[in-house]
Amino acid sequence: MEAQKLQKKVSVSIKINGKVYTADVEPRLLLVHFIRDVAGLTGTHIGCDTSNCGACTVLLNGKSLKSCTMFAVQANGAEILTIEGLAKDGELHPIQKAFWENHGLQCGYCTPGMIMQAYWLLQNNPNPTEEDVRKGISGNLCRCTGYQNIVKSILAAAKEMRGR
Repeated sequence: MEAQKLQKKVSVSIKINGKVYTADVEPRLLLVHFIRDVAGLTGTHIGCDTSNCGACTVLLNGKSLKSCTMFAVQANGAEILTIEGLAKDGELHPIQKAFWENHGLQCGYCTPGMIMQAYWLLQNNPNPTEEDVRKGISGNLCRCTGYQNIVKSILAAAKEMRGR
């Protein structure tokens, strides 16, 4: 009981997909839990809590981040983009569409993190080779596929995005 009294909450304000979310949270609250539980954006998945799988990948101030590796208080004032922020006006982002059309998923659990990592990769390298894609997603694990269709999806999205 005494430890609970010592635990002070901290006010955190984070812009996620263009909307500001403010809450008083425990200092130890992981960013992934802030995104899911405070903001209610459940597309960011929790796969391992150890940064091994990448299911929780989001963009923080334009950089790829596994959101289980950061406390919400560390993201105070930051801008985050999650899988829910990619689609615009009900239309899938080209990466989301490419995953759909090229069967880049099976169970779908890793898909949001994989798509967010692909988004970051294509922002930094709009014309990647297959090797670039494989290296770029190497921190995101898929336990269902052999990655072939994931790579195919990302290359197709890159081509589509370059054509825009």
